[in-house]
Amino acid sequence: MPGTGGRESALDDTSRAIVAQLQADGRKSYAAIGKAVGLSEAAVRQRVQRLLDNDVMQIVAVTDPLTVGFHRQAMVGLKVSGDVEKVVEKLVAVDEIDYVVVTAGSFDLIVEIVVSDDEHLLRLLNHTIRAIDGVTSTETFVYLRLAKQTYSWGIR
Repeated sequence: MPGTGGRESALDDTSRAIVAQLQADGRKSYAAIGKAVGLSEAAVRQRVQRLLDNDVMQIVAVTDPLTVGFHRQAMVGLKVSGDVEKVVEKLVAVDEIDYVVVTAGSFDLIVEIVVSDDEHLLRLLNHTIRAIDGVTSTETFVYLRLAKQTYSWGIR
């Protein structure tokens, strides 16, 4: 979900509980969620739809890249001259990039890349990312092992 720059969330305790149920099992039925949070199936369905419509959450299938043919993940820090948004537009169109973050600090942008192998990573860096007008330098951080990945924001 895109960063909101501090936009306030209007999640009450019941909505947080529904989100927590879905984060634990995104396929859980509305009836089972209702039983866990003390609402009817119809009330859960309405709340979930409202959360989806208001972009508070998404329900997606998350895969492990290593099990579906992608053997290299990397984070790339980019320094940009000129209009960062123009570079962002180009980056979000690249299939192998799954996150684009505008940052403050040493880098103007950080992107996460998932590719088949090191040769694919090299081609992507040289022929796609570094070829974008405004990209002045990149620094690549190759993932050796993913130690933690969680999607439990908003319910703690």
